[in-house]
Amino acid sequence: MDLYGALRPLIFRLDPETAHNLAFWLGERTCAWPRLSSPEHPAALRRSVLGLDFPTPLGLAAGLDKGATLLPLWRSLGFGHVEIGTVTPRPQPGNPRPRLFRFPEAGLILNRMGFNSEGAEVVAARLKRRPAGLLVGGNLGKNKETPEAQALDDYRAAYRLLAPEVDYIALNVSSPNTPGLRNLQAPEALKPLLAGMLALRQELGLERQPLLLKLAPDLAPEDLDAIVEVAVASGISGLIATNTTLDRGVVAEPLRARVEAKGAGGLSGEPLKAKARDVRRRILTALAGRLPLVACGGLGSPEDVQGALDDGAALAQIYSALIFKGPGLVDRIHQGIR
Repeated sequence: MDLYGALRPLIFRLDPETAHNLAFWLGERTCAWPRLSSPEHPAALRRSVLGLDFPTPLGLAAGLDKGATLLPLWRSLGFGHVEIGTVTPRPQPGNPRPRLFRFPEAGLILNRMGFNSEGAEVVAARLKRRPAGLLVGGNLGKNKETPEAQALDDYRAAYRLLAPEVDYIALNVSSPNTPGLRNLQAPEALKPLLAGMLALRQELGLERQPLLLKLAPDLAPEDLDAIVEVAVASGISGLIATNTTLDRGVVAEPLRARVEAKGAGGLSGEPLKAKARDVRRRILTALAGRLPLVACGGLGSPEDVQGALDDGAALAQIYSALIFKGPGLVDRIHQGIR
């Protein structure tokens, strides 16, 4: 019986953020179960990427478990890795509610959460109790009030606290919900940011820990090519593509008018699929095998994940599809990919 399918109509009657908070309240109690176990994955699914051994190429994307509160649950569902965050150095509430909207008929989520975060110190303390057998990445961002010129200070402050507690770090410079953040993707801003982070990594003796960069799907093709060259030259470990999109053109009419009426925010889910795939293919072509790419954005089925891996992605992450299709999606993807 598909329990989630039976409960979904009731869950979707709730405001999305209220439903999210209720699910996490229940999830925290589930994590306390002494018999909560994790599935054994076939050896054929294992991937050695970024110097890490992933039991499966499928992971949970950043944005769902911002504070690393449900790691035992994600492990029990069968994820090979979980990317927590985005975590900011100092606590901040994020944008005012309502800031999260779902459109089930299109498998679409609109969010303008704005990096609501407990702060790196709280999350790092929680990670000291993380469960064994699950690879965890930390997705970092700057605080809203921090000027772009001081962004590196924020990323470094969060890194100092979080990096020793996770397996890899991802720098989020591509969320559309923090003013000016995406400007950090410009090569002239990106070069000093990456150099500063790599210098800190060396200072802390974490040279072997992967450092990744998460990119937006709304960059022009020539800008993508330039960013790839900056990333490769910098010496970082890999890229993640993509974050949410500001492009309302990915939504078909008549739904587009309803989405636009909700106001600002990034779009994720099924309508992002084609745009994110095109961006990933462009990046993979530019990379030419020089760095691994983690596929994210619009993936919602075994076919989607397998397609991303066939295109050349080393790993794949899901988020929005999990909300609409339920936890059974993880097992279905594992059964359907090679």
